[in-house]
Amino acid sequence: MRHPGIPTGVHVVCERDGRVLLMRRAGTGFFDGLYSLPGGHVEPGESVRAAAVRELREETGLELEEADLEWLGVVHRLSDTNRIDFFFRAPRWAGEPAIREPAKCDRLEWHVREHLPRPMVEYVERALALSASPWMLELGWSRSRG
Repeated sequence: MRHPGIPTGVHVVCERDGRVLLMRRAGTGFFDGLYSLPGGHVEPGESVRAAAVRELREETGLELEEADLEWLGVVHRLSDTNRIDFFFRAPRWAGEPAIREPAKCDRLEWHVREHLPRPMVEYVERALALSASPWMLELGWSRSRG
């Protein structure tokens, strides 16, 4: 039996002076008006690390090396479909963040973790609340589904 695959996403945590970089989604029809981390979908034939580097560059203009990414954890969630999201920390990068995709984002701001803006994408907020890594969250699954 052929499996259609699971949509895979990446999210990058950039922190500076105790603040995390967040963007407010807009114009996509998916979580519009909610704050989230820079990130997006892994393209066919692309590794999760390569996707994280590409998405951070496309959305914010920040440059980093794949080898510099630190894996934080993964979220396996039931949303509109079965989804997997990988979370990375970028300990260093080059450049200053700017909105590079204004059709998909209308705000880009630094926020203290203890005072995150509202509303936020729920699974991203839950991931940011975790401290020890690596971690794994399973969200939206009931015990009866298995």
